[in-house]
Amino acid sequence: MKTMKNHYESCYLCPRNCGVNRIAGEIGFCGETAELRVGAALIHMGEEPPLVGFGGSGTIFVSGCNLGCSFCQNYQVSHGKSLGKPVSPREFADICAALRDKGAENINIVTGSHAVPGLVDGFIAARNAGVQIPILWNSSGYDSKEALDLLKEHVDIYLPDLKTLDSEIADRYFGAPDYPETAKAAILKMAEMKKDKTKVIVRHLILPGYIDSTYSVLRWFADNVKNNALLSIMTQYTPIPNRDRQMPQRYLSEEEYETVIHWLKEFGIEDGFCQELVTGSDWLPDFKRFNPFSSELSVPVFTSQT
Repeated sequence: MKTMKNHYESCYLCPRNCGVNRIAGEIGFCGETAELRVGAALIHMGEEPPLVGFGGSGTIFVSGCNLGCSFCQNYQVSHGKSLGKPVSPREFADICAALRDKGAENINIVTGSHAVPGLVDGFIAARNAGVQIPILWNSSGYDSKEALDLLKEHVDIYLPDLKTLDSEIADRYFGAPDYPETAKAAILKMAEMKKDKTKVIVRHLILPGYIDSTYSVLRWFADNVKNNALLSIMTQYTPIPNRDRQMPQRYLSEEEYETVIHWLKEFGIEDGFCQELVTGSDWLPDFKRFNPFSSELSVPVFTSQT
């Protein structure tokens, strides 16, 4: 019988299709072997209101990433020699239990698309240990249909990004020209699996200088999943110091923001969430600290710095 770990032997878990033997220690684009590594776990108050509730979202940042956006705000745990500690299924279950005991409303898995088998083993261990709060899949949207099939029986809420439908933007900033078609297919599959618009929340971060790309995303959402998912518009794009200088070096303008608000009305997109216009970098996480965020935003229960 094929175990979850066997999926790492010749890894085709994500659309990169690296084919490496991660069990033998080989690494593909994601930068990870078969070990599940966690960069941080914390009670997070910065997610969409229904995900935060009263107790906050129990957010687990998985080390590594299969997309690698040049403007990633979590690059310390997602890029290159990323921060993180290896955890066994039992240790993962203990982290989930600690989040639950701190009042978490859910277990929120961030950037786990390359680590699905290890996470499924962790989910099973957590359920067996009595952790029954919902599991939330918080991904870039660069998920294969095969990986989503492995997650189907374990994930309660999907929170995918739909970053762009422009393959040139995807190639330039993600190194993934196939991102648009892959993300659309993944989101349609998530919506089909849940058949409940409150269980699929599609996130879109507006890129300064690229609001035509946002228009295309809104049009596709309205035409294809408006009745099957909620939309969450984010404005928090922030230039990352000492990162890729080709990425936009400014915040979103008020004019761009108001234009997007107008488009939401034009497309009749009424159900969902829209972040207020955000400027400034004081809130950016620093995963080299015990608490990566401000004390108002998060309460850590696990960090790779301890």
